[in-house]
Amino acid sequence: MGGNSNIKLIDDNGIRIDGRKVDELRPIKIEAGVLKNADGSAYVEIGKNKVLAAVYGPRECHPRHMQNPAKAIVQVKYNMISFSVDDRKRPGPDRRSVEISKIISEAMEYVVFTENYPRTSIDVFIEVLQANAGTRCAGLTAASVALADAGIPMKDLVPAIAVGKVNDQVVLDLNKEEDNYGQADVPMAMIPRTGEVVLLQMDGHLTYDEFKYAISLGKKACAEVYEIQKDALRRRYVVESEAEQEQPVSVPDQEA
Repeated sequence: MGGNSNIKLIDDNGIRIDGRKVDELRPIKIEAGVLKNADGSAYVEIGKNKVLAAVYGPRECHPRHMQNPAKAIVQVKYNMISFSVDDRKRPGPDRRSVEISKIISEAMEYVVFTENYPRTSIDVFIEVLQANAGTRCAGLTAASVALADAGIPMKDLVPAIAVGKVNDQVVLDLNKEEDNYGQADVPMAMIPRTGEVVLLQMDGHLTYDEFKYAISLGKKACAEVYEIQKDALRRRYVVESEAEQEQPVSVPDQEA
C-alpha cells in the first residue's frame, strides 16, 4: 500500500486503469472438484489471480498433543508459489503467509461444525499460482468452496472481497496497481446467511463515512461472489450426477 495519490489510477469519467467502474468486480471464475486425490477442492480466478485450494479430512490429528477432545481443528496453509509474482518469491513460509494462514483458519473454524469431529484435523492447502492483489480473499473464497465440496458441514459458504481507496475514491476489488499505489486496502469476508463478518482488516486510512460506505460496498460484492460459489457447486454435482447416469449397467449372464 504505497499511498501515492499522484499516480492517476481513475480517470475523469470514473473509469479505472483496467476499464472497470469504481464499484465493479473483476471477472470471477470458480470451479469445484478439480482435484481427484483431495477430499474436496476448488479453483478460483479473480481477475489475474489464480488460486487452488484442496481439503483433506476430517482425519486423525497429528501430532496428538494438538488434538481437541471436543472438536476438530482447521489447519490452513496458504502459500504463494515462487513464479506467482513478477519478482520470483523465495520458496517456503514467510511472515505474511503465516499471518494469512492464521486468519483464514480462524474464519473457517467459525463456520465449520467442528464439534461433529472431535480429535480430528481438517487440513486446507491454498496455493496461489498467479497473484495480482487480493489473494487472501481469493484463497478464502476457494477454501470455502473446497470445504463444501468435501462434504464438511458448515453454517454457510464464505465469500471474500477487498475494498479500498484510490485517488480519494472508495473502490471495489483492487488490482495490483491500485493495491500498490492506493491509499487504503480493506479485505473482508462474511457469512451471507447471517450477515456476520468473519474477516476484516485494514491497511491505510479511511474516514468514518468512507469506511461505512466501503463495508456496504463489500457486503454487496460478497453477495455476488456467494452466488458464483453456489453455481460452481451446483455445476459440480450436476456433472457428477450425469456421469453416474451414463455409466453402463452390467447385467449378469443368465443360465439357459
